[in-house]
Amino acid sequence: MIVKQYLMFILYSLCASVFKGILGQIPITQNVTVVEGAIANMTCRVDYNDNTSLQWSNPAQQTLFFGDKKALRDHRIELVRASSQELTIRINDVSLSDEGLYTCSLFTMPVRTTKAFLTVLGVPGRPEITGFTKPAMEGDVVTLTCTTSGSKPAATIRWFLNDKEVQGTKEVNATGKSFTVRSSLQFQVDKRDDGVAYTCSVEHVSLSKPYMTTEVLEVHYAPHLEITHSLIIPQEGQYFKLECVSIGNPIPEPVEWSKDGGELPDIERMIVEGRELTITTLNKTDNGTYRCEASNHLGSSSAEYILFVYDPNALGQHGPDHALIGGVVAVVVFITLCLIIVLGRYLARHKGTYLTHEAKGAEDAPDADTAIINAEGNHVHAEEKKEYFI
Repeated sequence: MIVKQYLMFILYSLCASVFKGILGQIPITQNVTVVEGAIANMTCRVDYNDNTSLQWSNPAQQTLFFGDKKALRDHRIELVRASSQELTIRINDVSLSDEGLYTCSLFTMPVRTTKAFLTVLGVPGRPEITGFTKPAMEGDVVTLTCTTSGSKPAATIRWFLNDKEVQGTKEVNATGKSFTVRSSLQFQVDKRDDGVAYTCSVEHVSLSKPYMTTEVLEVHYAPHLEITHSLIIPQEGQYFKLECVSIGNPIPEPVEWSKDGGELPDIERMIVEGRELTITTLNKTDNGTYRCEASNHLGSSSAEYILFVYDPNALGQHGPDHALIGGVVAVVVFITLCLIIVLGRYLARHKGTYLTHEAKGAEDAPDADTAIINAEGNHVHAEEKKEYFI
């Protein structure tokens, strides 16, 4: 019995040793992912080896290294480590053409092989924006196109209007093993687009942060003018300034001032400096309509201001008391409404009494006059039939 158990133990040990040897002689590799232009290290290991050589082959089944012996004349490929249990090689300056399935072989009987896939990421080029016409005219239809090439897999393009994302139309084309990606925006410009920034952002797995390109849109548009003034209630003797505020691109120049359809009066109190018209000391002769006008190559615009100079003595030291005037108006309106309500109630009551008396006199009267007379003479019983409408 003991001999039988001993024999089974020996058999088991032999089988385990053989099984372990077989497993230990299976090469072990890992898939590798690198960015184009970087370095790829390809490692093959075995747990057990009886001095049998390891070999690396490229996707075209060309031998790169057999043990420590270099087989392919490619200066980019170098030996890192060679032993009975490991063969590690380095591929410098990896290109997209290096991508594929690499084979590690252990030359036992039979030969045992394991494969590892080398993935090469194509780095996208920095984006370029085309389609900007400087300047664009208000009303023009503009198409902006952002292009990036050399990415693998295809890059993602995003558009931003200032800080807000907008959607573009995407197009992807294969160029060899890499991709060219385009995204387009089409819109009609107006003056609100002047000075806005359009940013094209390229995102890719090979990039730690997106590539960005920004262009600022310039839009030319016709002018628009408004006149602002320094005083709410101009009074005699005060300093007064009008400013012709203009928007337009290009800036409308020059600004022309006029009064009542003609030139400004030639007086020393009236000074014109660019867009500003200053009257140093107001008086009644300054009353009138003041007009400013300016233009650019897309059109012209004008604005008017009617000046009325008040007498400070008539207004009081501090001008009209608007709060007092408003209070008086409110009181007048309230009294008027009360009178209308009282008068309405009175007319309604009077009408109701008249109809009641008319009915009483008409009961036995042959005509209207008799009915009225009967109604007046029958006041003895008037209290019994009088009706009130409230």
